[in-house]
Amino acid sequence: MKAILLGVCSSFFFAFTFVLNRSMELAGGSWLWSSSLRYFFMLPFLILFVIGTKKWSPLMKEMKKHPAQWLLWGTVGFGLFYAPICFAGAFGPGWLIAATWQMTILSGSLLAPLFFKEIQTANGPLKVRGQIPLKGLSMSMIILLGVAVMQYEHASHLSLKPVLLTIIPVLIASFAYPLGNRKMMALCDGRLDVFQRVLGMTLGSLPLWIIFAIFALSTTGLPTKTQTIQSFWVAICSGLIATLLFFQATNMVQHNMAQLAAVEATQSIQVLFVLLGEILFLGAALPTSLSLFGMALVMIGMVLHSYISRSDKVTQTVKPDATKQFS
Repeated sequence: MKAILLGVCSSFFFAFTFVLNRSMELAGGSWLWSSSLRYFFMLPFLILFVIGTKKWSPLMKEMKKHPAQWLLWGTVGFGLFYAPICFAGAFGPGWLIAATWQMTILSGSLLAPLFFKEIQTANGPLKVRGQIPLKGLSMSMIILLGVAVMQYEHASHLSLKPVLLTIIPVLIASFAYPLGNRKMMALCDGRLDVFQRVLGMTLGSLPLWIIFAIFALSTTGLPTKTQTIQSFWVAICSGLIATLLFFQATNMVQHNMAQLAAVEATQSIQVLFVLLGEILFLGAALPTSLSLFGMALVMIGMVLHSYISRSDKVTQTVKPDATKQFS
């Protein structure tokens, strides 16, 4: 349950991304600056923290072992996650982006077969391909149903083009984020903590952000003062606090795919936080009774997902003892 709570807290801080990105877009800011500035602002804070805790050398040692992997999965996990999110902000409101982002619940579960976990057998350790947690996946469908109900009235008023230009990039991001996160966890294998891993992935994605910044400078000029300030707060709230909380939560359950899917499912709460943020700061309309019903479905799905996940954990704990009894 501690990992679930950390996931919910991270979803609150992640919500700042959607609200502030939409605010920057409405003010005329370039999505290229919105995406790259976040990681430029994150970098010095992460470097100072890692150096201050004397963990810089272990990180550099790990990155030198597999530089291409850090570059690839840093770009996938951070670059192909945040750039599409910012691009989508140019074509749709924050609530639609946040709602579509909940596809990461399904995406994270569907990625399970791409990874292996080690189990102990009578003949020694054996690597087994991960299986899609079908019970948790069914609970995820309840969450997605709630999101669909909550956003139905809003989406019905939009034309096809902005909907597609919002949905497709966010779908790409929903697979890229858990994929990059899990690949780096597997590569590090517990040798690095959350702060080191986030810094390593930020450094790995840095070439992409530099290219974006150069292109933005040549096409739109320097970012405005408002966009710079808001990007700074996105970096602090979402890039640092939310990311570190989420990575810490996934670290705690990285060897249990059902639990990992449950932690990733907590990100559905972002929809509630984003709606509230848009109402308070962007003047969005109050949710209707149908939207409130959708919110209730999301909460019910979250509770059921957590319950199923805890049940799976108990089963996985008992099974090894039973195997020893009959061996």
